[in-house]
Parts: sequence; C-alpha cells; structure tokens
Amino acid sequence: MAVLVFRLNGVSEQEADEVRELLSTEGFEFYETSAGRWHISVAAIWLVQDDDYAAARECIDRYQQQRQTEQREAIQRAREEGRASSWKDRWRDEPATLILVWIGLAVVVAISIWPFFNWIKG
Repeated sequence: MAVLVFRLNGVSEQEADEVRELLSTEGFEFYETSAGRWHISVAAIWLVQDDDYAAARECIDRYQQQRQTEQREAIQRAREEGRASSWKDRWRDEPATLILVWIGLAVVVAISIWPFFNWIKG
C-alpha cells in the first residue's frame, strides 16, 4: 500500500523538482498526485513501498535541513549587500497595495468586534 512521504501544497516548483530528483537518485519508487481542479485533493509524492518510508523521510529531512541553511544564508547575504526588500521598499514600490491591505485588515477587525460593542450597548 502506498504511503505519503511529501506534501506538495505550498512548495515551490524548484523544491518539488529537487525532492523528485532526490527520490529518483536514491532509488525510491514513487508517484505523484495533484491537488486537482478545485485544489481540494492532496498534492503529494507517495512511495509505492511502505518499507521505504523511513529511509526516504530521512533523505528528505536531510535535504530540507540543507535547503533551509542555504536559504537563510542567501537571505543574510542579500541583507548584507542591501538587496533584501524591506517594508519601506514595498511601500515605495506598491503603496496602493499596502493601503488596500491595511483597509482590508481594518474592515475585518471592525466586522469581528462590532457584535461585542452592540452587545455592551444593548
């Protein structure tokens, strides 16, 4: 029976490709399912053999730890070189988007707390 080894929801295509390549290189037999048209199914990589789960998971965990370290180093280098974007850069580049986000947040908060204020008055 197949066993789920790696969910693809929220994973970049680059990372998904690297995980596929890793599993192929290590000799694991796997297949992939998509989220479907409505994105309600599980987009994932499944192992064909249940017995391979521990070894495959260990390989993926090592890969993710390495990727995490590399990504953090890349972000730190970008910050040191002044290439990392900050909220000030986003404000300068897309002020309308930021204003709309703040308005949206204010509306959600107002709708959420409105019943409590009506309850206190009444």
